[in-house]
Amino acid sequence: MIPKYLKQLLLVLLITLTTQGYATEVDGGNQLLMMRSKQTFPEAMLSVQSVLGDYGYTITRVQRVDIGLTGMGYNTDMYRVLFFAKPTEFRETITKYPEMTAYLPLKFTIFAEKDETIIATIDPTILQLINSSTELNLLTQRWRSDILAIMDELRELE
Repeated sequence: MIPKYLKQLLLVLLITLTTQGYATEVDGGNQLLMMRSKQTFPEAMLSVQSVLGDYGYTITRVQRVDIGLTGMGYNTDMYRVLFFAKPTEFRETITKYPEMTAYLPLKFTIFAEKDETIIATIDPTILQLINSSTELNLLTQRWRSDILAIMDELRELE
């Protein structure tokens, strides 16, 4: 039987992760983008925020996940979900596609693992399963392209 805290951790990871090694196969498709950074957690957090700003994104919220995990007996103080968007684009998108509200803004999950920091997110093109309009498909393709470019830049900072 899987402990409750581990189930919750896995759920958080599956919902929010972005991993680049490049993409991890999930159900036959690339749904997770993730990367490993040699930077320490604090350095990686600053780098992610800076590079997102360079791409025109605004940090809308940083959520600490470690508080709940610590309460369940999991030891970490370096686990965050960083929500980001282009404010005008975000408002326009949820106005045109209200069904996207639960999935936006975009997010990175950032957590320490030994000497490295993992940065992960879902592939935004998975949102095309919810609404396959041409306009939204183009938007999710651009978000994916931005995320991969951001991860490439972060990789160069190591």
